[in-house]
Amino acid sequence: MTHLSVMPLALRTMLLAFSASFLLAACGVGGTGSPTPTGSPGPSSGPIEHATGETDVVLRFEEGGGFVPLGFLAGQAPTFTLYGDGTIIFRDVTAVFPPADDAVQRQLPYRIARLSEDQVQELLAFAIGPGALGIARAAYDPGNVADAPTAIFTLTAGGLSKTVSVVALGFDNPQSPDAPILKALARVGERLRAFDAPGAQVWTPDRYRGVLTEDAFGEPRAWPWPDIAPADFRPLQLPTGQTWIARTMTGAEVAVLALDDIEGGFLNLVLSGPGDGKTYSLTLRPLLPDEVA
Repeated sequence: MTHLSVMPLALRTMLLAFSASFLLAACGVGGTGSPTPTGSPGPSSGPIEHATGETDVVLRFEEGGGFVPLGFLAGQAPTFTLYGDGTIIFRDVTAVFPPADDAVQRQLPYRIARLSEDQVQELLAFAIGPGALGIARAAYDPGNVADAPTAIFTLTAGGLSKTVSVVALGFDNPQSPDAPILKALARVGERLRAFDAPGAQVWTPDRYRGVLTEDAFGEPRAWPWPDIAPADFRPLQLPTGQTWIARTMTGAEVAVLALDDIEGGFLNLVLSGPGDGKTYSLTLRPLLPDEVA
C-alpha cells in the first residue's frame, strides 16, 4: 500500500476523509451512472493528477481465469481502459454475447468514446475513494472459493501506481476483515463491467493477437494464409505467467478469414495445418493501443 505521506495533498486529504468514514459507510458505497462523453479533454488540471498521453493507462479493469475452456483464457482481454487523453475503450460484458456461427464464438465488440476531464476526475475520485482502490492492498483471495475468476484493477493516477487483484470479486464473505474494502471494490467492478457512454462507436482494432493451439476438435477449414505458417506463431509469455503460441496479426491478415463481425475477436476457429497433418484452433484477441503483443 502506498504510504499517505508521499501522496499529493489533495489526494491525501480525500483518502483520509474517506478512511475515517469507510466502515460506517461501507454498506452504502456506490457510484453514479457512467458519464456521458462530451467534447475533448485538456491536460490534467484537477485534484487527481494523471498522465495525458493517448496510450497512458490511467484506469483499467480486467477479469478472467477460473475454470473455463482454454479458448476463453487465450482470448482474455481488459474490459475497460481509460487512457490519459480521456479516451475509453470498453465493452459491456453483461450484454448478450453474439450467437456462435461459422464454428466460432464471436466476442463482444469494444466501443470507444472520449470523456471530458471533469468526467475523468469524477470516475477517478469514485474509484480511489468510495471504490477503495486508494487504500486497497495488492491482492485479495478468500481461499475458500474454487475455480473463481480473478479481477485485476490497474490504477496510475493521483500519485498512485498500483495493481489490485481480487479472486471472486463480489463474493459475499461478511466474516472477512477485508469485507468493507471488498464490497467497495465490487462496486467499482460492477460499474466498469456495465460501463456505458452514449454516443460511443464500435472500435475496430488495427492489430490482433492470434493464439494457436494444437489438437483442436471439429471440422477444420483450410489454412487461409499462403505466406504465414504455424511456425510463425511463437511462444509469448504474458505478465500473468501464461505462455501462448501467438502472433501479432494485422487487420489485413485477419480480413483473409472472411468472417463478419469479429472486431471483438473470437474463440476457437478450427484450421487444418498446411501440409503438416495437424489440426489447430485459432483464437483471435484484439490488441489495445498500449499493448505491444
